[in-house]
Amino acid sequence: MTIRVLLADDQALLRSAFRVLVDSEPDMEVVGEAADGAEAVALARSARADVVLMDIRMPGTDGLAATRLISADPELAAVRVVMLTTFEVDEYVVQSLRAGASGFLGKGAEPDELLNAIRIAAAGEALLSPVATKGLIAKFLAQGGSSEGGPDPEAYAGRLEALTVREREVLVQVAGGHSNDEIAERLTVSPLTVKTHVNRAMAKLGARDRAQLVVIAYESGLVHPRA
Repeated sequence: MTIRVLLADDQALLRSAFRVLVDSEPDMEVVGEAADGAEAVALARSARADVVLMDIRMPGTDGLAATRLISADPELAAVRVVMLTTFEVDEYVVQSLRAGASGFLGKGAEPDELLNAIRIAAAGEALLSPVATKGLIAKFLAQGGSSEGGPDPEAYAGRLEALTVREREVLVQVAGGHSNDEIAERLTVSPLTVKTHVNRAMAKLGARDRAQLVVIAYESGLVHPRA
């Protein structure tokens, strides 16, 4: 199946470069370009995009607001957002993950990294760089980032109680940036069993993907970040 990609960036030159790269691949195609977040949300729906490459900073409706709108729309539940950022550690990146972005990627990434990110997001694996994302969230929250704009840890208390002991163990491992195969080896279970636990944890916690599971694990207090 062809992966339908939407490019959202206020820089036309950058969109053109991304278009050439994406369209050169046999398994993906660019189905639209947006210069701001509002246009990105509208095109995500009309162009039936699978993955949106979303610039975090755009005039008008920025990438953060657009991601929230996409995540909140049931009709766009299958759309995955990959946030593009110039900075590796950025408060807005963490907010984007809270809002429902599947992951982030630096604008200086190599072409192969960008293409691989699109494929991973389209496959529903979400967390593009487990170690980097875990480190980013840990650093931000260790600096007190969760005190502003983040949910009250008590908001997750009831949902965390709904998790089984094994689901909590798997959630801790996910927050540690480990893949399903790595978790399976650590807990001495099959990768399929891990995937089942991850999916159940996402359903119980209302998370779109693994990226949000990581944020929830930290903000609920289940996992404590280290400075």
